[in-house]
Amino acid sequence: MRKEIAQFLQAGQEPIARIRVEHVIREQSIWAAYEILELFCEFVLARVPILESQKDCPPELREAVASIIFAAPRCSDVPDLLQIKNLFATKYGKEFVIAATELRPDSGVNRAIIEKLSVSAPSGEIRLIVLKEIAQEYSVEWDSSGTEAEFNKKYEDLLAGSKQVCAEAAVSQAPSKQASGKSSPSNGAKTILPTDARPASQHHQVPSHVGKLTSSEIEPSVKNGTAGPISDIKTETNSRPSDVLERARAAIASAERATAAARAAAELVNVKFGSLKLQGASS
Repeated sequence: MRKEIAQFLQAGQEPIARIRVEHVIREQSIWAAYEILELFCEFVLARVPILESQKDCPPELREAVASIIFAAPRCSDVPDLLQIKNLFATKYGKEFVIAATELRPDSGVNRAIIEKLSVSAPSGEIRLIVLKEIAQEYSVEWDSSGTEAEFNKKYEDLLAGSKQVCAEAAVSQAPSKQASGKSSPSNGAKTILPTDARPASQHHQVPSHVGKLTSSEIEPSVKNGTAGPISDIKTETNSRPSDVLERARAAIASAERATAAARAAAELVNVKFGSLKLQGASS
C-alpha cells in the first residue's frame, strides 16, 4: 500500500494518495493498539493475586482493565478479549463495564487506546506527515504545498444553513422580481427564451460527424499514444506482483501482532480467571 501511494504521488495523483493514506494510518493504529493490549494483558496477568484478594478493581489496575474492556468489541481479530470482558463484568458488575465501553468520566481507559481504535478519519496534519514519510522512503520528489493547502482549507458547516447565504439570496431575489415585472411585454409579443432555458433535448443532440468515424480514423490516435488510460493499465499490471508481496508482508506483520495479543489474552483467560469462573457459577 505504501509503494502504491508513492506511485500516485510520483504520477501527480495526490487526491487518490490522500485517500489511500488513511488505510495506512488505520493499519498502523491497529498494530500499535495490539502492542498496548498485549502489555496490558501481561500486566494484569502478573497481578492475579491482587485482583483475587480485592472485591473492587485496584486503582493501579484500573487503566489496564478498563482499556481491555473498551478494546474487546473493537478488536475482532482477538476474540479472547470478549471473554475477558464478560469475566470482568462478572467480577466488577455491568456498570463498571458500561462506564469503560461508553468512555464515561473517570473510566480510566488509556488515551492511546482510544485514539488508535477511533473510527474517525485522521487529521490532515497526520495524513501529511505520513505522506511525507512515504515520499522520503521511496525517494519521490514531491511538492507538498498543494496538499498542505488542501488540508488547511476550512469548510463551512452548512447543515443548519448559512445565514449569510440566505441573506444574499433574499437580496438578490428582490431586484430580480422587479426586473421581471418591468420586462413583461404588454402588447402580447412573444418572449424569446434564452439559450439556457431552451428544451434540454437540444443540448443533448449528438453531432452528425460522430457516428461517421471509421476505424482508420480511430487507429492513428491509438498509435500516436493519445490513449493514455491503456498505458496506465499496463504499468499498473506490471507493478502488481510487487504490490501483492508488499501487502502480504503487511498482512503477516499485522497477523503476528494480533497473534501476540491473542496469546496474551488467552493466557490471561486460562490462568487468571479460574476463581472468577467459580464466582460467576455460584452467583
